Amino acid sequence: MRIRKGDTVQVINGKDKGKTGEVLRTLPIQNRVIVQGINLRTRHVKPTQEGESGQIVTEEASLHASNVMVYSTAKKVASRVELVVDKDGTKKRRLKRTGEFID
Repeated sequence: MRIRKGDTVQVINGKDKGKTGEVLRTLPIQNRVIVQGINLRTRHVKPTQEGESGQIVTEEASLHASNVMVYSTAKKVASRVELVVDKDGTKKRRLKRTGEFID
């Protein structure tokens, strides 16, 4: 998976198509990401103590990594990511459409 925590991504498929947000967490084993403000789910939480009222909690659910693309905030365009190996052997991520380095 070439998407990392802290990347800005754009949703390319689903009910939130076109929205952008920051990746809060990656789940590499399931190939999923959690994006801030995207794919919101509501949960009803029962009161745990007597006298306490229940709550409705809204939280982000995970998205499959194939449904998001890394978004360039400078050029305002989504792009695929390629890995570039430098002469000294270090790997860097670069956006294919704009050519800018992410790391």
